[in-house]
Amino acid sequence: MTGLAIEVRGLAKSFGPKQVVKGLDLSVRRGEIFGFLGPNGSGKTTSIRMICGLLTPDAGSGQCLGYDLRSQSAQIKREVGYMTQRFSFYEDLSIRENLEFVASVYGVKEARAVVDEALRNLGLERRQKQLAGALSGGWKQRMALAACLLHNPQLLLLDEPTAGVDPGARRDFWAEIHALAARGITVLVSTHYMDEAERCHRLAYIAAGQLLAQGTPLELVANSRLATWTVGGGDLQVLQRELLALPQAEQVVPFGNQLHVSGSDAAALEQALQPWMNDPRRQWRRDEPRLEDVFIHLMKHAGDNAP
Repeated sequence: MTGLAIEVRGLAKSFGPKQVVKGLDLSVRRGEIFGFLGPNGSGKTTSIRMICGLLTPDAGSGQCLGYDLRSQSAQIKREVGYMTQRFSFYEDLSIRENLEFVASVYGVKEARAVVDEALRNLGLERRQKQLAGALSGGWKQRMALAACLLHNPQLLLLDEPTAGVDPGARRDFWAEIHALAARGITVLVSTHYMDEAERCHRLAYIAAGQLLAQGTPLELVANSRLATWTVGGGDLQVLQRELLALPQAEQVVPFGNQLHVSGSDAAALEQALQPWMNDPRRQWRRDEPRLEDVFIHLMKHAGDNAP
């Protein structure tokens, strides 16, 4: 990964009276898988669309793939492969027919050979005559990714690409994404799945139109300064209600047969938990916060983006 694929400063966007993005600063390296996380309505999709030339920012500047966001958005769009959350292909056409149509829209030279290669690379050769509407979620996803790659883009934009897909298909999909990144393709992906976030090289968390945190998954956990305890034992529902009454326990979340208790003040949290720690029926241990704990913590302190 050499150089920056994306560098933007102060990006802002409003729709009517509502400011959706507020002064976004971001840098993404070439060949990097960069994840965007945040609650619905946080501004992450608007941010990605401005970066990729699909929306014109109201303020700010930057470049994507060496092109200026404002004056060269058409060039940026030609270098982007966009995979939407909703399946947007013709269900009464076969996989091959859909890909050939997309190739013609992009004006791909030697389209038949390019489609053949896409079918081969994504393991779709044996299913190429199958109607798109008869495919399972995982195979639809593979077909959509193949369509994104037909024009040989430098940047992939994936908007919650694995929603409704089974775990095995999700794992295969992410293996493909990492293989593409290894070839130098930059990937921007929005997701709500924490296990997928952990597969990204770096992450940005956006809430209420503002960038609250960015870094590798390990950096975000370390920089959160959250203290976490895990407790097991009987009557966890009763214990959860009791601990939720503690202001020091910002999160009390069940994980299987245990509770995960987190707070931003380690000393205050441990002191508040002492009466329950002295109960011999409980098994307590100091634990590491999870990425999910970090993002819930950020969400609680982010406010709302309502007008």
